[in-house]
Amino acid sequence: MNDTNKGARIQRGVQNPNRTQLYEIATEQGGYFTTKQASGSGYSRALISHHARSGLFIRVRRGLYRFRDYPSSQHEDVLAAWLTFGKDIAVVSHDSALDILGLSDVIPNCIHVTVPRSKRNLTSRPGIKVHTTAKSVVKEDLITRNGIIVTSPARSILDAAEAGVAPEQIEIAVAQAITRGLATARQLQEKACERGKRVDMLIMNALRKVKR
Repeated sequence: MNDTNKGARIQRGVQNPNRTQLYEIATEQGGYFTTKQASGSGYSRALISHHARSGLFIRVRRGLYRFRDYPSSQHEDVLAAWLTFGKDIAVVSHDSALDILGLSDVIPNCIHVTVPRSKRNLTSRPGIKVHTTAKSVVKEDLITRNGIIVTSPARSILDAAEAGVAPEQIEIAVAQAITRGLATARQLQEKACERGKRVDMLIMNALRKVKR
């Protein structure tokens, strides 16, 4: 049986697989989609596997695929890692968020994501640093860049400062965020005091240098 006939046989067992819907979902995610999202678009696991074998879908890792004909883009590794944890669970943060937002000169040595503390038992993966938070990340602390949900500029700077990113990088990030209108001094001041004395002083020093 040739590949076309095999695909037709698999499709007959599926209720209306909607390629357009799945492609629209993938378009918002750099061409990537999860098994769950494909299932929601009417694709059975058998049909997903068939398309992976035929080359229409590229299997990135378990539960994560990319459309073969979707062009590659920057930060694909971050996007793939984020989707693996679940876009409704994880958010890209810390050094990775600063990098995506173009703040500071920091070069992440791994991919940083933040998840609720209730999800702290998620399986860790090589090259990914999972941060947990007891408080929900509110809408004002989120922003979308290239299909990836990342922490806002102010939240990213404060997270990185609290995690121990070099002070000079925090100063650069603060200066760039203020200059580009991505954050305000007031935002940073109000939130920094919630992060402890060390972070508060670091942000205040950075803001003083911006005002010079």
